[in-house]
Amino acid sequence: MVTQVELSPLAPTWPLLLGAVALDLLIGDPIYPLHPVRLMGGALSRFEHLLRKTRLDGYGGGCLLLVLLACTWVFAPSLLVVKIHAASPWLAWLVHLFVVYSLIALRDLLRHGWNVERALRRDDLQEARRAVTMLVGRDTQQMDAGACRRAVIESLAENTVDGFISPLFWYSLFGLPGLLLFKVVSTMDSMVGYKTPQYIRFGWCGVRSDDLMNWLPARLTWLVMTLAASMLAGTSARKAFRVGWHQHALVPGPNSGWSEAATAGGIQRRLVGPLWRDGALVTTIWLGDPCDPEAGSAEDFLTACRFILVVCALWVAATAVFLAS
Repeated sequence: MVTQVELSPLAPTWPLLLGAVALDLLIGDPIYPLHPVRLMGGALSRFEHLLRKTRLDGYGGGCLLLVLLACTWVFAPSLLVVKIHAASPWLAWLVHLFVVYSLIALRDLLRHGWNVERALRRDDLQEARRAVTMLVGRDTQQMDAGACRRAVIESLAENTVDGFISPLFWYSLFGLPGLLLFKVVSTMDSMVGYKTPQYIRFGWCGVRSDDLMNWLPARLTWLVMTLAASMLAGTSARKAFRVGWHQHALVPGPNSGWSEAATAGGIQRRLVGPLWRDGALVTTIWLGDPCDPEAGSAEDFLTACRFILVVCALWVAATAVFLAS
């Protein structure tokens, strides 16, 4: 029997999920002025300017920023889809599909990684370093080819969670409103989540909300990565599980270390290594089994790409089964 919840134009469905993922893989994330994430970022900047003008630039202002963005980019779009559905269910279905497709970014993430790899295959280290800056916030001038590839693999592992797994997780639980709220929080974290005097208090709400919404998906990704490593030649499920469990806390933040450490163990290569930021050496930590070699070859990059694709395929399959049940 079809329930009222399943009839809601905001509810998640497996055909819409699969359609959005297929569009992302086929088309990617085109850059255009009216992209939902760009509009969301523009709204955030305007609200921030307004709040700072009224001297609401502390913890309270940051919390109010979340409320304003949620009203603008969760409540209003959801209400619009409901109104469209009343007039044309098919048009509402297309709008729903477009929003989900626009708010996941697997192909775009892989594209950035391939930009670095193509430059390295042309022996253009300077271009590879420039492309790396699109993925990570660290100094690149001292990076060799191996360090560039490690940075790409780390970025693939981390952003698999907040760019793909988490959006689909919240979509599967709460439909379009859940997905939109996650992207609001993610946008806040990326735009105001800095540990600087200007943002340390104002950005607190966005950072903590992002940590909270990624907490469970990050740990589920560790388990899915363990499963994926049992299915690919040259990868190790045992190391993915063990390294993820023991080394996730070596990476700053409560969430990103789970997928990065699991990837290092899964592909049986060490990641991270010496990192510089603002001219200073900030870490010399390595993630991975100490007996494994450092990641850095073209084959390591390809193995990581295959690994991430299998992880995402498993997540999509599990989510589709959950929605169909």
